[in-house]
Amino acid sequence: MPWFKKTKKPKAVRQDRQRSMVPEGLWTKCGQCREVIYSKEVERNQQVCPKCGNHFRIDAPRRIGMLLDEQETPRLFDQVRPADPLEFQDTKRYRDRLKSYQKSVGVADALIATEGHIDGEPVVMAVMDYRFMGGSMGSVVGEKTTRAVERALERKIPLVIISASGGARMQEGVLSLMQMAKISTALARLREAGLPYLSILTDPTTGGVTASFAMLGDLNIAEPGALIGFAGPRVIEQTIRQSLPDGFQRSEFLLERGFLDMVVPRSELKPTVARCLRHLT
Repeated sequence: MPWFKKTKKPKAVRQDRQRSMVPEGLWTKCGQCREVIYSKEVERNQQVCPKCGNHFRIDAPRRIGMLLDEQETPRLFDQVRPADPLEFQDTKRYRDRLKSYQKSVGVADALIATEGHIDGEPVVMAVMDYRFMGGSMGSVVGEKTTRAVERALERKIPLVIISASGGARMQEGVLSLMQMAKISTALARLREAGLPYLSILTDPTTGGVTASFAMLGDLNIAEPGALIGFAGPRVIEQTIRQSLPDGFQRSEFLLERGFLDMVVPRSELKPTVARCLRHLT
């Protein structure tokens, strides 16, 4: 117990004091330029800051709505549900953590698979959702991604995967790491069949996702300013004991060094992807 404890007497609140009537969520603060912007203006701009062009993170359903022509699309393989084979527990049991995220986010796991058309071009699409445990890749993400690849093979149409992930899911141990090889093997079959695979990397795409399917596209496309890499910059600096250059692991830095094929603003992403699909098919 502390020897001294400072206590504050609650201030009397006058009944006639004017209280703030500003609704919550009316304004959005940009993490890059620090400007406070009207939220509806950000929404109209596809969740991009109109002042500096900073691309805010968006969830999987919104991303699907921005890219696909259809207003409603089927959710494929939703019967695949996560389990807790290792009975993992840290500060919380893994099975309880899963239930909590499923309730708050409204999806079964960190990936939604669907199919539709991008400017008339048929595609199978797998989209990661960073809201669900940081978009971590567990058995369900690996299985649904692999099934999406197989669906593209079956339908003989292109595949688009949109990544947003912190990497492999530690709560599933080696079962999570196995997904890297599983998805990569399925993508090799897609390439043998001559079917295009477009990989779209968003902020952030790191860890085992970057080390596997995110970098295996026939075209690797990123949004501006996206953090892309295996380990984070802070971990790398501590390991090599050197300062990293400005913009290290950001999409523009990687484009200059040949890791990416394109960096495309969100407003131009749909027509660019459609044009690439037409060219590749």
